[in-house]
Amino acid sequence: MTMPRARTGLLPGPPRRLMTVLLLVVAGCCAADAAAAVATRDPGQYFFDQTFNDFSEELANARDEGKQGILLMFEMDDCPFCHRMKTTVLNQPRVQAYFKQHFLIFPVDVEGDVEVTTFSGETMPQKDFALKDLRVRATPVFAFFDLDGNMVARYTGATRDVDEFMLLGRYVVEGAYKDTTFTKYKHEHAGSGETARAESAASGR
Repeated sequence: MTMPRARTGLLPGPPRRLMTVLLLVVAGCCAADAAAAVATRDPGQYFFDQTFNDFSEELANARDEGKQGILLMFEMDDCPFCHRMKTTVLNQPRVQAYFKQHFLIFPVDVEGDVEVTTFSGETMPQKDFALKDLRVRATPVFAFFDLDGNMVARYTGATRDVDEFMLLGRYVVEGAYKDTTFTKYKHEHAGSGETARAESAASGR
């Protein structure tokens, strides 16, 4: 009488190969996630500058440091688009390098009670500065000011991606706001290699 062969516990050939492929895919995804985590940096530390909320004084600091102006990000705690910008755009080293090269950058809480000194020297709560002075009614708002405290460009909402935000920066840095709208500028420069050149300039390559 022939006894049945004992099972060894090994999977047949094809399933074993499938299992190997799946393990490699999972490992690759984990490595990609780890690389992405390493590639981002906290915008609170690497994008925004520290301030005592005296923007008239910050104008003098911007002049002394050779910046082109000041960038204010108007935000609020429960703003999903603010969170999206911070976790997908403002945490990117190339964005941080380029914008900090050209601007002093500060956040402003549109619901905040902390007093700020405006570019004209007036003192008021953050929420009044946002609503009454600059009519900020949605967040985020990115407002660019020249070295005389004049707002030269304003963008409301989250940008589509890093490239669009980089183009927004170039739009101001190059002074294109004097001649055209950002919408037109974006259509003229998107995909033309301008963003790559901005990144290279920021990183010193």
